[in-house]
Amino acid sequence: MVEMRFPRLAELPPYVLGAVDARKAELRARGEEVYDFGLGNPDRGPMPATIARLVETAQITPASHRYHPSQGIKPLREAICRWYQRHYGVTLDPDEEAVVTIGSKEGISHLLLATVGPGDVVLAPDPCYPIHHTAVGFAGAIYQPVATGPGRDPVAELEAALAAAPRPPRLAIVNFPHNPTSAAVDAAGMAAILRFAEKHDLLLLSDLAYADLRFDGQQSPSMLALPGARERTVEFFTMSKSYNMPGWRCGFCVGNKHLVGALRKMKAYQDYGLFAPIQHAAAATLDGGDDFAREMRDVYAARARALVAGLGRAGWPVEMPVATMFVWAPLPPAWQGRPSVDFAVALLDGAKVAVAPGVGFGAGGEGWVRFALVEEEPRVEAACQAIARFLAAGPA
Repeated sequence: MVEMRFPRLAELPPYVLGAVDARKAELRARGEEVYDFGLGNPDRGPMPATIARLVETAQITPASHRYHPSQGIKPLREAICRWYQRHYGVTLDPDEEAVVTIGSKEGISHLLLATVGPGDVVLAPDPCYPIHHTAVGFAGAIYQPVATGPGRDPVAELEAALAAAPRPPRLAIVNFPHNPTSAAVDAAGMAAILRFAEKHDLLLLSDLAYADLRFDGQQSPSMLALPGARERTVEFFTMSKSYNMPGWRCGFCVGNKHLVGALRKMKAYQDYGLFAPIQHAAAATLDGGDDFAREMRDVYAARARALVAGLGRAGWPVEMPVATMFVWAPLPPAWQGRPSVDFAVALLDGAKVAVAPGVGFGAGGEGWVRFALVEEEPRVEAACQAIARFLAAGPA
């Protein structure tokens, strides 16, 4: 009998969110209503103009149904460059410094596969968006966690991680605003990270997925706007969050032409690119969606305020996030010291509220849970009332 052995899968960390997902499915199968704050999956649709452009291109342009370059069609790459120029004053070459990705997850994974290998050390956040960790392992490299979260000094934590690394690192991943903790940096903080990378001769990957979703009136800085950054840096963005297009799987990578070229070459071997109507719709969205992105920012800020206030009334003090579409919450006082998975399962059973246990984002997330702001405000209020009743009953 053939041996079913899959070494790369065996190296993956345990999927700790599985217990919550399985329980949520059971409850829904029984007809139970669940307030679902688990997955960062935007609940609203994209702009009508986005859908109209998709339909128009699919219906009247037969060639759009053919294969297209894996680096993305030129009209979208040009729109990406216009977006960067408008938002950050950064001028990019659409042919050499921009590549379309099948969501940022695919792009990050393939970039690491192209640029690091066995024995290379990669500094990456802990807790983190899981691909920041798993893509390092898929490439055969060594993940060196960098403690990340509100109140932490990013450069001090990078220096500590570098000191703990088994050998000098080759690349660092930074993600500000940060998923899951919502930590953010200003332009000075981003510049300090760049100086750290220059000092230690590191490549830099900046994940800017939540750049539009900052609530304090500041603009989330782009690493590429800093002098000298393009010598070592690429930046990723996705259409999923700002523009409510998660299922469309469209993102992009821009920056250093050699790193972008490495990703472009890897993708040439791995895929034929996105369905062209999606790309044309994405281009129209980038060109005309700034007001829409600001509206979504305001929606998430209002939901965050409602959730933080409701949790406070329930006896669960949580800080208002600075950015992202998440609230990062320490376990309630009576539950501190217990596993975040146990709390998440108990909350789901007792209040019908689904959250993501923090340990699912790395060891540094233990003791926390993440709320994704994907329920409308009336349901946020109702969920907080259910949480209040659950907390009043106390742990089992």
